[in-house]
Amino acid sequence: MATDGIPDEPDRDEQPPPPDPRYDYDLVAIGSGPGGQKAAIAAAKLGRRVAVIERRHMMGGVSVNTGTIPSKTLREAVMYLTGMAQREVYGASYRVKSDITIEDLFARTQHVIGREIEVVRAQLLRNHVDIHNGAAAFVDPHTIEVTDVDGRRSRFTSQFVVIATGSRPHRPDTVQFDERTVVDSDGVLALDRVPGSMVVVGAGIIGIEYASMFAALGTRVTIIDKRPTMLEMCDPEVVESLKFHLRDLSVSFRLGEEVAGVDSSPRGTVTRLASGKKIAADTVMYSAGRQGQTATLDLAAAGLEADNRGRIHVDDEYRTAQPHIFAVGDVIGFPALAATSMDQGRLAAYRAFDEPARELAGIQPIGIYTIPEISYCGRTEDELTRDSVPYEVGVARYRELARGQIVGDSYGMLKLLVHVDTRELLGVHIFGTSATDLVHIGQAIMACGGTIDYLVDTVLNYPTLSEAYKVAALDATNKIRAVARFSEV
Repeated sequence: MATDGIPDEPDRDEQPPPPDPRYDYDLVAIGSGPGGQKAAIAAAKLGRRVAVIERRHMMGGVSVNTGTIPSKTLREAVMYLTGMAQREVYGASYRVKSDITIEDLFARTQHVIGREIEVVRAQLLRNHVDIHNGAAAFVDPHTIEVTDVDGRRSRFTSQFVVIATGSRPHRPDTVQFDERTVVDSDGVLALDRVPGSMVVVGAGIIGIEYASMFAALGTRVTIIDKRPTMLEMCDPEVVESLKFHLRDLSVSFRLGEEVAGVDSSPRGTVTRLASGKKIAADTVMYSAGRQGQTATLDLAAAGLEADNRGRIHVDDEYRTAQPHIFAVGDVIGFPALAATSMDQGRLAAYRAFDEPARELAGIQPIGIYTIPEISYCGRTEDELTRDSVPYEVGVARYRELARGQIVGDSYGMLKLLVHVDTRELLGVHIFGTSATDLVHIGQAIMACGGTIDYLVDTVLNYPTLSEAYKVAALDATNKIRAVARFSEV
């Protein structure tokens, strides 16, 4: 049984075709993050000759070293040390540790990063994937040159290539980053202390995640974004719930405002807004989107090009303009999540070797690790209204669940969107404890074309947060029944 996220292939009468002698490898993945790793392992499971290229200090890619893993581990440390989850029960002053230092927070982070790096390396080696340490660049569409830290160069060829180089924080030319008071989302992980005040520029997923973490630590946070709303891809009711919770943690919002500049000094920073306002803070964190890491790949040598954000255009099969070269993960843009990148890598490898594969792209879950969590899957109310789809809403509040009271979550909610006529589950939107885990129940039902009748009829463990599904399903069912009853002549 496979333990690396890629199923072992069943025994077959037909063996894989013999390797093409023109190439050193059947598939090479540039990058060992979620997309590259899963592409490499999937190809190896098919009996192919596979290699991964990665810089020596970045095994596991951005996800393990500076992105998903450290930020989510930091969140877990914040949740534990601040006692956030227990304050509903023990009072707002409850703390596990009264004076939380940056060392307290990052000790756990470094431990988890180290373990994850070893897991990634072990999975690749167990599947007989060659690992080449260094920076990759195309020589021609099938030839890649690798330069190691000592400047030594080596070349090899591959029948197929998967570009999975990930992304880095975008840095506007107008901002002077000093890695101390003005930082990006990578620089946050290198702060030498917990700031007393912070300005977060950018109300996207990364910006709001970090804003909520530092607010939980007691930092006075101001969020600035030129857009009128934050997390605009989410359900508006869920976003309003998060804003209410963040305001309770003394977070200020300056939405619809544009940053004109940032002045820094040994004492701190002053952020100047185009409207004339000035905001003083110890630290400014810029979260102005991500930049695909393609600048050093020499894409032109492979007959490819990237846009002004370093992203590569792909088709529905993740093929680039060169059909034998695929690109997956952050380097192709939205949704740029570790979970979706993993599946894109697996699918790219399968399609390279004509292996049957099915993609459930329409119901991929989105997880946002704010405090509290947000997660959703399927369609939103705005989308259904725009498309004139008749739907009903079923809502469950955590405060009405016994488990909600036990875990001290009185603010969480789960919303189901249900087709009035077919009773199909069209969308799931969750805010609160374990949202990113709970969403998969609704995802599984939607993937199977299920209806809310399953949730109404089934028995769920008590007391659990999963009960919210049944409560919300009954709420939607009762509303549909009421409309039918009131419509009777």
